[in-house]
Amino acid sequence: MSGVGGSADRSLPPLVDPVSELSAEERARYSRHLLLGAIGDEGQRRLRAASVFVVGAGGLGAPVLMYLAAAGVGRITVVDDDEVDLGNLHRQVIHSVAAVGRPKVDSARDRLAELAPEVRVDAVHARLDALNIGSLLEGHHLVIDGSDNFATRYLVSDACEIAGIPLIWGTIDRFRAQLAVFWSRPPAPAEAVTLRDLYPAPPPAGSVPSCAEAGVVGALCGTVGSMMAMEAVKLVTGAGRPLLGRLVLMDLLESTNRTVTVRPDPSREPVTELPDGAGDVSCELPDPGLPEVPTVSATDLAAELAASGPTGSPGRPDAPAPVLVDVRGAGERSIARIDPSVWVPLDSVAEVAGDPTGVLGRAAERGPLVVYCKSGVRSARAAATLSAAGFPGVRSLAGGIEAWTRDVDPSLPGY
Repeated sequence: MSGVGGSADRSLPPLVDPVSELSAEERARYSRHLLLGAIGDEGQRRLRAASVFVVGAGGLGAPVLMYLAAAGVGRITVVDDDEVDLGNLHRQVIHSVAAVGRPKVDSARDRLAELAPEVRVDAVHARLDALNIGSLLEGHHLVIDGSDNFATRYLVSDACEIAGIPLIWGTIDRFRAQLAVFWSRPPAPAEAVTLRDLYPAPPPAGSVPSCAEAGVVGALCGTVGSMMAMEAVKLVTGAGRPLLGRLVLMDLLESTNRTVTVRPDPSREPVTELPDGAGDVSCELPDPGLPEVPTVSATDLAAELAASGPTGSPGRPDAPAPVLVDVRGAGERSIARIDPSVWVPLDSVAEVAGDPTGVLGRAAERGPLVVYCKSGVRSARAAATLSAAGFPGVRSLAGGIEAWTRDVDPSLPGY
């Protein structure tokens, strides 16, 4: 990334050849597009001929899908392996309360059928991996990535680089967002730029909180998703100047927006193949530099808590109850928590551990520490820190509070 600035305005040729003509109904429906010189009749016919692959039917995918369908894109494929949850609805506006528990792709397909029944929508309820992504991308003109985890973003980017398909990419975090277009084989004289030119590798696990951990304002999803849909319209029709080679950085809380130039890294080795096997596309990637720490399952921890007491159960005075340490953020803890537990946010664990009279030192006097977070990644980092600081027998709750909610206490709300 070269820094703030830009290059000479440069449009790209249309990505898609147009269909021969529009129907009378389509002319009426898209009349406002036909009035635009940059789109017009020919551009609308290109949209009608376009096939767009959308990754995710969540926060970004919701507005992307609705505006693509409303724009008259002929074929949309949406892939997502998740189901609609009540906590999705403040930002995933394509879904409704009635859709809670349904696959997101099915809910999205039904909503798009109401909005634009002439648009073909292929709903794929599956997890993208290195084995299926290549065949799923076949026949599509471009990809829009609305996924919420680094593993999927890099998988999609690498697959698009190999296939030479343009990729519209966006990420959101609380009130901030990033947006760009990547393309490994754009028409000359445009330079090829991919996600790995901007960010060569995913960040270490736990270093960047997910939306489920940090939160996100719903209106941000609408803003960024609409911009991603607009980038698709520009690429398909040849209108305007797409964001290829540029990165938009926005902060809705501060009402700021700036664009920086992204250039290819000449030292980077091109991606030519995906790793064998399905790969890990979980929301948090394992950290290869993190020492292995002992873990305990939710059901085993519940059994230990039931069988032990603060001073040991009858006949087992040497078996004090485990003491739980919550290393999540304050917002997460306000939604759901395992009681009783000590709260020490991850970024303060090392400092608190250095004080033998602090809350962690006092907690360790009562029993062995079991650290938990949302899914088990941050708790593993915290457990490693505590073990290195001399705390004995520290374990991490495998699967975090998600596993506890699923296997022990379903009454806790998910997030």
